[in-house]
Amino acid sequence: MSVVELKVPSPGESITEVVIARWVKQTGDVVEKDDVLAEIDSDKATLTLNAEESGKIEVLAAEGDTVKVGQVVVKIDTSVKPEKKAEVKAEAKVETKVETKKVETTTITSTNKNTTYATGTPSVAAAKIMAENNISANQLNGTGKDGRITKQDVLAALSNGLPNVQQTLSNTWKGGRDKDRSKMTSLRKTVAKRLVSVKNETAMLTTFNEIDMSAIYDIRARYKDKFKEVYGTNVGFMSFFTKAVTEALYHFPAVNAMIDGEEIVYNKYCDIGIAVSAPKGLMVPVLRNAELMSLAEIEKGIKDLAIKARDGKLSIPDMEGGTFTITNGGVFGSMMSTPIINPPQSAILGMHNVVERPMAVNGQVVIRPMMYVALSYDHRIIDGRESVGFLVKVKEMLENPNRMIFGGKLPEEVLLGL
Repeated sequence: MSVVELKVPSPGESITEVVIARWVKQTGDVVEKDDVLAEIDSDKATLTLNAEESGKIEVLAAEGDTVKVGQVVVKIDTSVKPEKKAEVKAEAKVETKVETKKVETTTITSTNKNTTYATGTPSVAAAKIMAENNISANQLNGTGKDGRITKQDVLAALSNGLPNVQQTLSNTWKGGRDKDRSKMTSLRKTVAKRLVSVKNETAMLTTFNEIDMSAIYDIRARYKDKFKEVYGTNVGFMSFFTKAVTEALYHFPAVNAMIDGEEIVYNKYCDIGIAVSAPKGLMVPVLRNAELMSLAEIEKGIKDLAIKARDGKLSIPDMEGGTFTITNGGVFGSMMSTPIINPPQSAILGMHNVVERPMAVNGQVVIRPMMYVALSYDHRIIDGRESVGFLVKVKEMLENPNRMIFGGKLPEEVLLGL
């Protein structure tokens, strides 16, 4: 009998322990090479433990256990091989000789074998609708990738009269006195410590402004179809904000700086962290050298990072080294907030929802799509003049997108040499 031992991989420097978050496979399962066996939580990210060889596994640690990096947690008996061909023949035989009900059972069993952590997990949009209507995941069947619950799944269930929803809506609280306790993940504990340290160790202030999104709306309306045809992705708000931020950082370099001991480090590049919602919580992957990217490259980069976050495939390098962060609470309906700095960075921009409001324009009251924006910054290295000036520069470029092409200036200003 040949046995392969799988050790806990290192998530990154200085990390010596991790937590077994969930076993995807169990003792006695026969797996293929590269199958995901477990999810592992570290202080910085969630990783997967994959089978190095095919065979029958023996699990040596329980879910929730804290284990050392390098510790053996799985053994694989490589003498036991998966019987792929036999399973396929068996399924074909069942389909030809049994009734429809039996075929359905076989199909469900096959699907369950491919169950992942995404199965039954709602997308961000789906989770929002489910929360608003008090719908639980076990009332829905996910049709998205790997069984994820999509927005369409929730809307379809509501339109078809989801069972027990009305009862749930009329009697959400059941009147019990029970309590649930769950252990904090390593990632959540690290986030908690970092948030407290930011409040205690920085002189954090927040300044606000508002942006008329009419120009961005107009560009998207005129070019969204052509943009998708050419680049294969939608044009969203985040690419415009990222581009405006990179230009504003050039004019206000202190906002792109950070403190290192008794020195201030001014970054001559823009690695922009984009906060995205993931099943394990908020993650902040980084777009490298965003100042050199086109809108299409930014959109594609954000889309790729969001997919990796959704599927739990973000690595430590994906989230290290950002110089400035953008977070969009507007997707959840937030009108105003004070985002917390992502250390060791010195500033973060918070986007919010777009609301049509009456505005005074040239002496006339008009309805415009408006967004509040917030810049939280470390007052130890960023003065009020720089923070306000930075936010005004972002506002100017988003309300006049031509400025993004000419270094923050209007075309006629460049022509006149102003």
